[in-house]
Amino acid sequence: MSESYDLNRLLKWRCIGPFRGGRVVAVAGDPVDPATFYFGACAGGVWKTSDGGTYWECVSDGTFKTGSVGALHVADSDPNVIYAGMGETTIRIDVSHGDGVYKSTDAGRSWHHIGLADTRHIGKVRTHPQNPDLVYVAALGHAFGRNSERGVYRSKDGGKTWEHILFVSDKAGAVDLSIDRKNPRVIYATIWEAYRNFWQISSGGPDSGLYRSMDGGDTWENISSHKGLPKGLLGKIGVAASPAQTGRVWAMIEAENDPGIYRSDDYGNTWEKTSDPKEMHGRPWYYTHLTACTQDANTVYVNNYKLWKSIDGGHNFSEITTPHGDDHDLWIDPNNANRMIQGNDGGANVSYNGGFSWSTIFNQPTAQFYHLAVDNQYPYRVYGTQQDNSSISVPSMSERGAIMWADCYPAGTGESGYIAVRPDDANIVYVGAIGSSPGGGSSLQRYNHRLKQIRLIANWPDVNWGYGAEVDKYRFNWTYPIVLSPHDPGVLYVGSNKVLRTQDEGQTWEEISPDLTYADPDTLKKTGGPINLDSIGAETYATVFAFVESQHEAGVFWAGSDDGMIHVSRDGGQNWRNVTPADLPKFSMVQIIEQSPHDAATVYVAASRHKNDDYAPYLYKTNDYGKSWTKIVGGIPADDFTRVIRADPARAGLLYAGTETGIYVSFDDGASWSSLQLNLPATPVYDMVLKNNDLVIGTHGRSFWIMDDVTPLHQMSDEVVADTAHLFQPRDTVRPHPELFSGWMGGSPGKNYNASFTDLATFYESKTEEGAMERKFLDAGENPPQGLIVTYHLQEQPTGEVSLTLLDGAGKEIRTYTTKPEGLSKEDAEDKLFLTAHVGMNRFIWDMRYPEATKMAGKDPAASTMLGPIVVPGSYAARLTVGDWSQTQPFTVLADPRVDTTAEDFQAQFDLLLAIRDKLSAVNTTINRVTDLQAQVDGWVKRLGEGNAAVKETGEALKKTLKNALDPLIVTELANSAQVLNHGTRLASKLAQLAPVVYSADHKPTSGAEMVFAELCDRIDE
Repeated sequence: MSESYDLNRLLKWRCIGPFRGGRVVAVAGDPVDPATFYFGACAGGVWKTSDGGTYWECVSDGTFKTGSVGALHVADSDPNVIYAGMGETTIRIDVSHGDGVYKSTDAGRSWHHIGLADTRHIGKVRTHPQNPDLVYVAALGHAFGRNSERGVYRSKDGGKTWEHILFVSDKAGAVDLSIDRKNPRVIYATIWEAYRNFWQISSGGPDSGLYRSMDGGDTWENISSHKGLPKGLLGKIGVAASPAQTGRVWAMIEAENDPGIYRSDDYGNTWEKTSDPKEMHGRPWYYTHLTACTQDANTVYVNNYKLWKSIDGGHNFSEITTPHGDDHDLWIDPNNANRMIQGNDGGANVSYNGGFSWSTIFNQPTAQFYHLAVDNQYPYRVYGTQQDNSSISVPSMSERGAIMWADCYPAGTGESGYIAVRPDDANIVYVGAIGSSPGGGSSLQRYNHRLKQIRLIANWPDVNWGYGAEVDKYRFNWTYPIVLSPHDPGVLYVGSNKVLRTQDEGQTWEEISPDLTYADPDTLKKTGGPINLDSIGAETYATVFAFVESQHEAGVFWAGSDDGMIHVSRDGGQNWRNVTPADLPKFSMVQIIEQSPHDAATVYVAASRHKNDDYAPYLYKTNDYGKSWTKIVGGIPADDFTRVIRADPARAGLLYAGTETGIYVSFDDGASWSSLQLNLPATPVYDMVLKNNDLVIGTHGRSFWIMDDVTPLHQMSDEVVADTAHLFQPRDTVRPHPELFSGWMGGSPGKNYNASFTDLATFYESKTEEGAMERKFLDAGENPPQGLIVTYHLQEQPTGEVSLTLLDGAGKEIRTYTTKPEGLSKEDAEDKLFLTAHVGMNRFIWDMRYPEATKMAGKDPAASTMLGPIVVPGSYAARLTVGDWSQTQPFTVLADPRVDTTAEDFQAQFDLLLAIRDKLSAVNTTINRVTDLQAQVDGWVKRLGEGNAAVKETGEALKKTLKNALDPLIVTELANSAQVLNHGTRLASKLAQLAPVVYSADHKPTSGAEMVFAELCDRIDE
């Protein structure tokens, strides 16, 4: 088998939302255009609005190789120039790294990488106020280890070359930088000694400090000990030079002695402490962000849990409410201090009135999910735990044409962990909720959607914030596993340092394992320091992080720990065997254990060591219950660490792996991997699940995505791609409901809207290569293709026509599509669908309809037509023809499982719709013939009637006769369709408008509809 296949055009990812923003630590605005702003998602790229935050569009997809944006800057002197510094410096447990700096010179339409790839985490990018090519970068460097690519960098040529102008040590990097706008040779930078690993966050040390350059960065001075500043150990420092007053500079300082907000009016030579509000110093490693007002020297803002503002030089502060909280960045217009954009843990929001009101954050599909689950409803729903938000349920499809916010609902308040849905009752959801629910470090919710109630069912709800994990009776990771037994939905397992089980909905719990971790005492101490502790449970370590019960054998358990151990029990938990791979180092995080759906002895493991500064992928496979292991990472880049692995239940050896930047596929049981990225943006893939032959993924920065219909991957082989052509067998597909095709108000070159009675879905529309209408949604999730997905492969460019014929169960042709004939005019191609004929993969969506009614010729506003009826549930076939080659594949059209319509009722509905179509076709054909005769008569009279009264009189009489023949069928000579109200609805229109009455639901036609059709036919035939 080939190591990889060309999967372009074979499959496509679609985002289903939710449109509820994730963390934003970098924002910027266009200094000239008041409607244009930008934000950088913490793991989702750069986004732009051109309408003041009403809608956002990602402008970095397809270019950025990583998704985490730590800094964003629009040049003051040229708003077309934008710099994006990658990798956020708010180094919480889910922090993602970057790959340097990207630059755009056309306002975000295109980007190119300009270096500094190994800086990993960038806190600030700034340019000289009058020179967009003179750029400075504050680079923190590696968050999880030492490296030399940290400090302050400068480029004088727009990023072509770089100078490393400030370096303190390999364990401390630059986190903030500010330029005095009135004297831009004066630059301030803060150096932060910080470190994180799996179990510890450290903020502060002897290398932290405040630095100043008076010569544009050529030389630097450590001014941390200048008069008025705190003595002793320093931590994170935020700095902001006032744009309104040269020489004035603010600093917010984490310090072991006298932390607070400081101000200098002499370029940092001397300082005074203006305030020490404790509410603005919470978790300084996560916040410590200052923004000086651009027009008032006495106004300064502080981002922390909340956004704070002082108008008296920093002495007193008042709160400004933002849409979310956990605030990180603020940009203020240099010419209008009331115009601003702010970033927080819920997204980015714009204000034009100084923060009195803000734009919404419910228009950004940048949610950060830890884990996901799906239920057994139709359409199935996707559940996930969103960082710093609630757990949420999102449908995989909506009957309203797009997946809107009203289609979603919170499924508990969990933000931090796993989520599990009872397979026999989708109303019952179990959610990990450390940090977002009472119950301490083991918080577990049982959410009942029917009652909208949450019951807390933690096994040991003891709160130990501020202590080390060594005091905990049970140690729970921030994202501890929550797993329902595949053999009994009433049995629930959770992982602490031991595996726990409940068989009564959490009323009681039992231990079914000993401690399955290394439990190294050094990893169980308080977190934080050396200045401020931060023991809130996020870094609790030495826990069971992955757990699965075999679907083949009840009582066979696999457990993996976050410190690098794997155990198996084959007797219901009475005995456990350590089966850790010999080459899996201690302190590796076992992310996922995946039981093979095809073999009881086979499991797959995804692990990572990125928080040990090792970004390599770690994937393993065993075929003998863990006695031996094989590492299976070939083809995955050496610096793209792995987060999840899943096995396809339909094809043995077909595997999927999610990494820090995307997704990979293997057709040979992990021996080799190739990219499955396609149109998926660069973003961390934390979890995935296969449902009904769809691949559903949860990203940590770009919400949920679904790859519809992976059955072509099940059928892929060397023989397939070697043949002249190949038609993949379509999957059995649920018959779409006609209502999904209605409600669109399109046709505009700008934004268009879905006419829903509850929400609006906003979109751009364009035509695909096949001629189908395609919509790009700006505030709603995308529905799956409405119809049958037909996939075919062409080995070489065909010389003739390619055709696809759809056949009913008796082999009778329903309709045929072909490639677009050469020389076909644009007018003749209008509203028609054509096949593509690319070398490699091709895809076509059949809407499951019979051909439409014959149309009236021309663009007459009175024209009436109808789409062909949708096929009834049953057996069908597709036939692909390429020259003399032909192949036929069967498939089944299924009824919506929610309806109880009988086959007889479906057939009755279909028969009436087909009869309406045929009658309308006959009517329109007659109309076309009569109007053609009218045109001939007009021409005859024009040529022969001039000066010949008899000819003219005869012609006018004939025209009147023809018009009288048309009048019962159609209103002629309309300027627009609304004028029909002045003339009355005619028979052709009555007939066309009867069709939606008949197909409005999956039911047999009403007696009224049948009688109206019969009457219309009688009147037409008169």
